[in-house]
Amino acid sequence: MMNVIIFFTDAAAASWQLLLQSAPYMLLGLLVGGLLKVFLSQEYVARHLGSSRFSSVIKAALLGIPIPLCSCSVLPAAASLKKQGANKGATAAFLISTPESGVDSIAITYALLDPLMTVARPIAAFISAMTAGIGINLTQPLAAQEQPTSQPAPKTSCDCSGTCSPSPTKTPPSLIRRLKLGIRYAATDIWGDLAGWFFVGIMAAGIITVLIPDEIIANYLGGGLSSMLLMLCLGIPLYICATASTPIAAAFILKGVSPGTALVFLLVGPATNVTSLSVLFGILGKQATAIYLTAIAVVAVLCGLALDLVYASLGISAIAIIAESSEILPPAISLLSALLLLILSISPLTAIAKNWFCREKSGCGCHTSSCSTAGHT
Repeated sequence: MMNVIIFFTDAAAASWQLLLQSAPYMLLGLLVGGLLKVFLSQEYVARHLGSSRFSSVIKAALLGIPIPLCSCSVLPAAASLKKQGANKGATAAFLISTPESGVDSIAITYALLDPLMTVARPIAAFISAMTAGIGINLTQPLAAQEQPTSQPAPKTSCDCSGTCSPSPTKTPPSLIRRLKLGIRYAATDIWGDLAGWFFVGIMAAGIITVLIPDEIIANYLGGGLSSMLLMLCLGIPLYICATASTPIAAAFILKGVSPGTALVFLLVGPATNVTSLSVLFGILGKQATAIYLTAIAVVAVLCGLALDLVYASLGISAIAIIAESSEILPPAISLLSALLLLILSISPLTAIAKNWFCREKSGCGCHTSSCSTAGHT
């Protein structure tokens, strides 16, 4: 009994240290994500993602990199872009680069890993997204893909004489109003989607740090092609967001996993999962989905091998850099940021708990009247 208590105490201490290191960067990432939401026009974006076989894919891949959406929440956004005229290749590129990266995950990567991994992660996400998107557009002619949904006619207002004129457009909100909306969106919608998975990742990393001996990780995941193929088998069916995967990757590296193998996990874990495959079939079709999965797997392994070569050629120790990452910011800032993040997490975590309790108790689904108020991520 005493050993169990000691184990959970050590795991909690390791998780708390990870939270202290990541909280300031997570708050920064959430702020940028909220501002992207209110300053980025979806209509403007959709106009650039439909016609060209190549440039639309590149634009979609670049667009997805900073947006903080996980592998499930990105599906409706991608479906919306496709309905507005985005071709299948551009849709696939957005589906890959968005969950693999994001301003929040880039920030936490810098906090928990190192600058080289922080740069390599979005670059690898862009390459995998571009490879899959161009591959899909080359195998499926644009003319054979669905046409964009027709836009509704502009709304008009008519007086008693029958004279009609376009309805007045709404005045755009002021800069201060947009900033407030962005901060509110970040603290509620974005963090509401991420909070549960973030803390799952933090706790899992703490358990991995204490539970798994260094020798086991080093023997099976220490580096090389076989380690990366094993990580593919682990990451492809797993449902985990980019933010939650980062502390787990940090724990893996501290145990002896090579940076390249960790990169494979960071790429395939957020971009693929078994539950979203049926939705992908509906959005892209079976052939395009096969290209989508193949591109992610191949590019992830190639980028992982290349990253290990870079670390080796530069003589960089990822373990040493991660061990020093906690010294970047003053302890007071880390503590205040962690407390603020915990306060922001009360509402989404409570909603998750209510939803889970409701389904366990009554067996109802998320969309029934008795469970709809609980919310889910």
